[in-house]
Amino acid sequence: MTAAMPRPAALIALDWGTSSLRAYRMGPGGDVLDTRHLPWGIMRLPTPPADGPAPAMPASGFELAFEQACGDWLRASPGLPVIACGMVGSAQGWAEAAYLDVPVDLRDIGARLTPVDTRRGATLHIVPGLLQRQGLPNVIRGEETQVVGVVSGEPDAGDDLLVGLPGTHCKWVRVQGERIVGFDTFMTGEVYGALRGHTILGRTMSDAAAPDDAAFQRGLEIAGSELGRGGVLSTIFSTRALGLTGQLAPQAQPDYLSGLLIGHEVCALRELLDARGMPSRIVLCGEEDLCRRYARALPLAGLPAPRLAGQGAERGLWRLALAAGLVTDTQAAS
Repeated sequence: MTAAMPRPAALIALDWGTSSLRAYRMGPGGDVLDTRHLPWGIMRLPTPPADGPAPAMPASGFELAFEQACGDWLRASPGLPVIACGMVGSAQGWAEAAYLDVPVDLRDIGARLTPVDTRRGATLHIVPGLLQRQGLPNVIRGEETQVVGVVSGEPDAGDDLLVGLPGTHCKWVRVQGERIVGFDTFMTGEVYGALRGHTILGRTMSDAAAPDDAAFQRGLEIAGSELGRGGVLSTIFSTRALGLTGQLAPQAQPDYLSGLLIGHEVCALRELLDARGMPSRIVLCGEEDLCRRYARALPLAGLPAPRLAGQGAERGLWRLALAAGLVTDTQAAS
């Protein structure tokens, strides 16, 4: 029996953020053939071995991380195009990719990639971030690629769509007619980490063996009730007070605090949407467990139940590479 031939690669795609680097070797049509997850975010890069010979031109941490992520893939397929999104294009990244002003057509993002020559001869193409100037300035870098990926997998993409991207900084991106028309940022994840790790609230908490759904739900409901009218700065102290009065176990307090913060976020989001107009659909894209938390929270705030979408970054990187001409229509899925 003849062994199946390995599928050829068409693109290397990198999702390169602050704390980690994900690399994808992609075949025709954007199918992911191989995936690597490395700890080399832009704020923590590898260094050359101390006991090795000193090269005449030492490689930067970005070069070393790039080699570990996809050097062997490039040796196996010389000339393979490479695209990257995320904080690698920030002022602290490998090379700054200029922001594009919102509103912006999703297809135009792929036409504005920033090329970076690497030591091994490959050219890295970095996706730009987006800048919103209306009201208080706001920026996204990396999430725009996820939005492109989400929209490419949505039926009737021209409809009014709200894409939620939960994470350290949760982004809510409004898409109308395949144009990003605006977005909001909630620092919910980072605030949760800071409160738990660096305030008195964390002193009475302990880790649980499994998520406490009841405690999370309690936090959601309080945030959306009369008790939550004082706002997030008023209600978060109840995490400690409920523990001191024996009403909330130490293992339940982290999920209760998570429920409070996410609950306040979606209530604020509801107020924003009431003023701007409710979208026809909401899609969540991100880490599965976190997306499911938001999926529970949204209907409690009177918002549409969301659909969960996966593979936003890798799908978006393929679509942007296609728009940029790094891959061709003949390589796209039929």
